[in-house]
Amino acid sequence: MSLTETKFTGSKTYVASEELMTAVDVAMALQKPLLIKGEPGTGKTMLAEAISDALGKKLFIWNIKSTTKAQDGLYVYDTIQRLYDSQFGVEGVDDIAKYIKLGKLGEAFKEEEQVVLLIDEIDKADLEFPNDLLWELDKMEFYIHETHETVKAKTRPIVIITSNAEKELPDAFLRRCIFHYIAFPEKEEMEEIVNVHFDNLEENLLKQAMDTFYWIRSIKDVRKKPSTSELIDWLQALVLGGIEPDTIYDKLPYLGVLVKKDEDLEAIKKMRR
Repeated sequence: MSLTETKFTGSKTYVASEELMTAVDVAMALQKPLLIKGEPGTGKTMLAEAISDALGKKLFIWNIKSTTKAQDGLYVYDTIQRLYDSQFGVEGVDDIAKYIKLGKLGEAFKEEEQVVLLIDEIDKADLEFPNDLLWELDKMEFYIHETHETVKAKTRPIVIITSNAEKELPDAFLRRCIFHYIAFPEKEEMEEIVNVHFDNLEENLLKQAMDTFYWIRSIKDVRKKPSTSELIDWLQALVLGGIEPDTIYDKLPYLGVLVKKDEDLEAIKKMRR
């Protein structure tokens, strides 16, 4: 793939900035994972879905939790099920391969055609997790000790990794990634995003809601600032509630759709006094 070729231009439901589209293209051309950071609600997870839709490729999602280990993404050997089957005389218990279950990384490697692999919220796992994946992400292969089999990707997946920056990631891991930070959209870009989700939204309603939304985000003491997805939900509530646009700033209807913390509600009330 040449970098002069445009491969990713967003999708019908995902508005991507020029910088983000370029980062995706560079990651694909260099065959490196794309590490995406940004505050919650900026579309990090949806990016992988958009790439999958735009390029017509299958999507595998590996959701990371605090208890997730790197091994979980490769394969799991179900020794308990094998022991249970042996006790009850189940046929084929000597075939260990029957008890090997591939994780999301393993499934993606097994695909005949190129797929998109999302490793979502990698910073939720322990500090060693990213380093434990270095070999697999570099070589696109891993070894199953129980069956003496090497699982190697037939076609290198497009790997998207997201992080909410809750923890610093190891330097060795960062060196192997292309990095992009998704900044929170300015008003003009946000209007594009909103228009993807709504048909013929009344102009004054959008203006009043957007002005109020960005005003709330500008309040210094609001700690959990409302996100893009919450703005979409709020606009939907305003439309369904038949709210008059000129009353939005003064009355702040359905504020609980935007603001989810008591202290943030108090901070907004203080600004109105």
